[in-house]
Amino acid sequence: MDAMNNPIMQEDMAYIQDKMVNPACFAGMKILITGCGGFIGFYLTHLFVHLKRQGYAYDKLLLLDTFRSGIPEWLSHLVAEHQDIEAHTFDIARDDLELVQGAESADYVFHMASIASPTFYRQFPVETIEANVMGLQRLLDFYKRRPLKGLLFFSSSEIYGDPDPDFIPTPESYWGHVTSIGPRACYDESKRMGETLCYVYHHTFGMPVRIVRPFNNFGPGMPLMDRRLPADFALAVLRNEPIVIHSDGKPTRTFCYIADAIDGYIRVLLHDEFDFFNIGMDGGELSVEQLAGIYREAAAELLSYTGDIHYAASPEKDYLLHNPSRRCPDLSKARGVLGYQPGIEVSEGVRRYLRFLQKELIFV
Repeated sequence: MDAMNNPIMQEDMAYIQDKMVNPACFAGMKILITGCGGFIGFYLTHLFVHLKRQGYAYDKLLLLDTFRSGIPEWLSHLVAEHQDIEAHTFDIARDDLELVQGAESADYVFHMASIASPTFYRQFPVETIEANVMGLQRLLDFYKRRPLKGLLFFSSSEIYGDPDPDFIPTPESYWGHVTSIGPRACYDESKRMGETLCYVYHHTFGMPVRIVRPFNNFGPGMPLMDRRLPADFALAVLRNEPIVIHSDGKPTRTFCYIADAIDGYIRVLLHDEFDFFNIGMDGGELSVEQLAGIYREAAAELLSYTGDIHYAASPEKDYLLHNPSRRCPDLSKARGVLGYQPGIEVSEGVRRYLRFLQKELIFV
């Protein structure tokens, strides 16, 4: 699978590069990514390969993941094609970074090693906590005496819990309305503790740490078996099956297309001081029902989809427990400080995601 040959990926990579203040910022750099096998890792890795082809070649990509389901096909392809990309089966909470040759001289680190899908972090709560807390602390300890240029911790919009309606859109200054007990707490609270670790290590050791709080990314590279809404809906329309909603369809979210999200993450990493930012889309807060309608319309146009929208209880007993009723970021800080400006609306993003899948012939 060479995703770089997909026209959607080519357009997205050019879009991100056009938004970058300095496309040469990673040229000659050694970059380490934990959790590389996931959705965002897929996109980041392909961005660096794209920049290399544009003449802004990194020195080395060190890609770490537990690869519990095996090394993804796309990553195996890139490793075989590029001698400067290395993939290591690695558990950040347990394994020794000293054993990864070149890790000690990394310039930039992206720490994404965490289960992000609620279905799966409810199944693996201990592993979720370990990656976000113990794994992060091991990473910080490894680099606290080394000349790192930047480390980006991927926190989550889930640190806000279920915000008071007076705080929607939600600014970074909102402290959160979060329970420490329950099936989602392993993720929410470990991300909050991760942010605290970043703050402490920055102020104690002067580490160049930055924090990003992503809001509902979707798009190419998101696995169809991810079990989050955008993937569930894509899987249904590809199979020409009904789109199934496991709620009353009323909870609302904003959804950020991955190319806009990646632009934001790069801006946060390269920011010149410790800080934390919401990154996502602040326009078009949609209900689950409205998102399903967008998928149905786009799939009818692109795939001759004939399915409908159904409602059914989830087989997971805790599926809706502590599920936030609304999620929408206030992006004033990211716009003002970073110049972040997402531009791809949800309806266009859904079409781009489906066109990517259609081109890859992913019909399952």
